[in-house]
Amino acid sequence: MSGQPKFVSPFYRPRCLAAAAPAGKAKLTHPGKAILAGGIAGGIEICITFPTEYVKTQLQLDEKANPPKYRGIGDCVKQTVNGHGVGGLYRGLSSLLYGSIPKAAVRFGVFEFISNKMRDENGRLDSKQGLLCGLGAGVAEAVVVVCPMETVKVKFIHDQTSANPKYKGFFHGVREIIRVEGLKGTYQGLTATVLKQGSNQAIRFYVMTSLRNWYKGDEPDKAINPLITGLFGAVAGAVSVFGNTPLDVIKTRMQGLEAHKYKSTMDCAVKIMKHEGPKAFYKGTVPRLGRVCMDVAIVFIIYEEVVKLLNVAWKTD
Repeated sequence: MSGQPKFVSPFYRPRCLAAAAPAGKAKLTHPGKAILAGGIAGGIEICITFPTEYVKTQLQLDEKANPPKYRGIGDCVKQTVNGHGVGGLYRGLSSLLYGSIPKAAVRFGVFEFISNKMRDENGRLDSKQGLLCGLGAGVAEAVVVVCPMETVKVKFIHDQTSANPKYKGFFHGVREIIRVEGLKGTYQGLTATVLKQGSNQAIRFYVMTSLRNWYKGDEPDKAINPLITGLFGAVAGAVSVFGNTPLDVIKTRMQGLEAHKYKSTMDCAVKIMKHEGPKAFYKGTVPRLGRVCMDVAIVFIIYEEVVKLLNVAWKTD
């Protein structure tokens, strides 16, 4: 009977109204929180993953032009442990630890600062914006922290392969490098480092932003489980490895003790191609892949969790 009122379930919601309902607004992360959380995440991560970084660097410095010292990853680990004990896999950790904390702090601080300017009214950042913010963060960390840190790290690790190591520790090594080569001695391979870090973070934040947006859908404030964050980080790390390992190899050569052989970043690339072939640009890919996937996964998990704690203890809204 058309004249009688129809029963409407209290759980029924018209589809058109549901679609028109305003979406939640994502909270912005204060750059100060990002700097602190990034530094903590970077310090913890490098203590966990440094042995893989050591092996990767040793394999990249084991140039094909000379008789190879190592037959592979396992052999490199075996020779290092036999010669120096398990602690040998942590040689050069201090130089990397001193840099990893400010590196991650600068990366996340700059990323959040730039992204906060680019997000829409709902706090959403699209994939292309994530790529640009990541590029800015990568260039900043390369110039401020990564280049001098990586130069010192590579020199330390390379120095350990010589018969009479000349660096007795981090500060002694830095003093010696500056005394002999000047401040520019800590900025070898700057161009390669900027290219590597810029592309690294552009790729990683692009992938992370894409995956986060896919996961959250129309709910920008939807929480993400730490394990999901870690999985997304591992994927982002893997993509970045295959995308820029050639730049990493060039950067490592430009910062080694035999960097004088190369006139420039381009000259280094040409000589590697000429004397060692294209495969040389992917030396150390496997150990780097394992380290980077762990690195990015761990850093993003710790970063996100520390930010959550800081949001409770440090009110910035």
